[in-house]
Amino acid sequence: MNRPRPFCRFAIAMIPATLMFGLSAVMAETPSATPPGATAPAAEAPPATPTPPGTTTPATPVPPPAEVQTPKNPTAEAPKPPVTAPVQTADPFGEEHTLAPKTVLTLRNNATWENAFETLIDSFKSLAAVLDKQGIKPAGNMMIVYTSTDDNGFSFLAEIPLDQEIRDLPKNVSMGKSPEGKALKFVHRGSYDNMDNTYEAITNTLDDKKLEAKDTFIEEYKTDPLKTEEDNLIIDVYVPLK
Repeated sequence: MNRPRPFCRFAIAMIPATLMFGLSAVMAETPSATPPGATAPAAEAPPATPTPPGTTTPATPVPPPAEVQTPKNPTAEAPKPPVTAPVQTADPFGEEHTLAPKTVLTLRNNATWENAFETLIDSFKSLAAVLDKQGIKPAGNMMIVYTSTDDNGFSFLAEIPLDQEIRDLPKNVSMGKSPEGKALKFVHRGSYDNMDNTYEAITNTLDDKKLEAKDTFIEEYKTDPLKTEEDNLIIDVYVPLK
């Protein structure tokens, strides 16, 4: 006999309820492993390893603090080396030299030993006046060429080098050439009056070297004698050799 469909639906719906009721009854009858109100014992920690007697546990070393490096200033300048004063070499005395002829404006004159330097200065002033009048500049240092000497005085040529010939000159002034050839060079520093000592040393040098000089001497004034104090003169002395 076939069952009506409503009953089947009811029977199917009752199956889960029956199963749930039976499961609850079983769980109620099963005793709990842990009594009610009891707390499960905590897991015991493993025993610590005993330290042998007389042994000290080493302390953990503390690293030293890191050294703080101060950065260098890249813009700071390195210390400069001390300035060394230039070495002053000795003046040449008896140095061999070859004189080259120069075009010069020359003035012939005579002087006594008593007023020697004053006469030389006056001669240089006369030559300088000629150049100033014509607007011409010197091409070298002023020079004196001694042509003859005696006990009373000397004859000389005052000369100023030029790079050109000039005309319309005074009666006692002319154009000429400076001496040339082999010579010995000496340097004098100081006043004109002290040149006696320099010429004495020159004579001794010529004797020691057994050299024979011509009857002339040339003085080239490295400092302007018209503007320089006499004690500060620097004069190159040339002694032409035979």
